[in-house]
Amino acid sequence: MPGGARGLYRRILLLHRALPPALRALGDRYVKEEFRKHKAAGPAEAQRFLREWENYAALIQQQINEDKQNLREKTVYGIQLTEEKLNDFRDEQIGQLKELMDEATKPNKKITVSKDSEHKN
Repeated sequence: MPGGARGLYRRILLLHRALPPALRALGDRYVKEEFRKHKAAGPAEAQRFLREWENYAALIQQQINEDKQNLREKTVYGIQLTEEKLNDFRDEQIGQLKELMDEATKPNKKITVSKDSEHKN
């Protein structure tokens, strides 16, 4: 994957700091997993992958800014996927969305994220 991927990855994790704790934990875990899975993606797939994550980062940035300015009564992060967009997904992606939805809608479940291995000097 091109070098711009690392900057985008960092940007998304920084944006997630402004999200509610449970949403941040879920989002961070998902982003880390997806970027790891796509490390060895071919050029065309990597380009699509990065474009979608750039769109996500722009959307989350906009929603965070609106929340800070109190432009919306209730903050909702993300977007509804259209049927057309869902039809473009592979079966594997639909399965991932279902898992993500199940995790996000579990009642009163605390989400924990394990720390990445710490650097020791």
